[in-house]
Amino acid sequence: MITLYGWGPMFDCPSPSPFVMKADIQLQMLGVDFTRAIADLESVPKHKAPYVIDDGQLIEDSNFIRQHFEKKLGKPLYAGLSGKDIAASWALERMAEQQLSKIMSCERWLIDANFEKGPSQFFSDAPPAARATVIREARKGVATTMLGEGTGRFSDEERMQLATWDIGAIAMHLGDQPFLFGDAPTCADASVAAVLIACATEFFDTPLTGIVREHVNLVSYMDRMKARYFASVVWPNWPVMEQEPA
Repeated sequence: MITLYGWGPMFDCPSPSPFVMKADIQLQMLGVDFTRAIADLESVPKHKAPYVIDDGQLIEDSNFIRQHFEKKLGKPLYAGLSGKDIAASWALERMAEQQLSKIMSCERWLIDANFEKGPSQFFSDAPPAARATVIREARKGVATTMLGEGTGRFSDEERMQLATWDIGAIAMHLGDQPFLFGDAPTCADASVAAVLIACATEFFDTPLTGIVREHVNLVSYMDRMKARYFASVVWPNWPVMEQEPA
């Protein structure tokens, strides 16, 4: 029994987390037969999702989930790529995950209107008397993390300029190909498409949406990936999320 733990559709995305989307796509790419369940972050050491339980073995983090099943199945997702393409693949993944996704998080968590519309829903189960304090501490933690690693030190305009360069580079690399490295999706597509989908959602009021959507090839690319990997995905026991928090 293999179970992927994360979260289902939210914010007009297949998951609120691009890393959950990435892990889901990569498991499908590897042909893994798995079920999906809602994450309990307090139950795992790293306190983050996605994580997988494979016959009782816990694997945390999307990169190590992929590594675990590549080794288990003898099916590397880099198969068929040249050394140069493997290097480019890893660079694209790192750019999307280590910069672009953090800019996206700033837009969701640090802008009051976006937070109230979106991430505030994560705290709906907190005791009413403590909810405001829990939310304040959570947002403070995100802000401190972003300041510490550097993204939070940029102005809004500087973050959008960095995002423009990142997204433009992805669009140039994709060109008129169906996927990042040709006619078939590879591991980089799982990571990059997931981050782009998270950035491009029109659920939030952010310039990121327009920066992604001004590239026609990226819009088609995201639609292609969502149709291929999420058209029939169902998360058991996942509630229908409100578009506006109660």
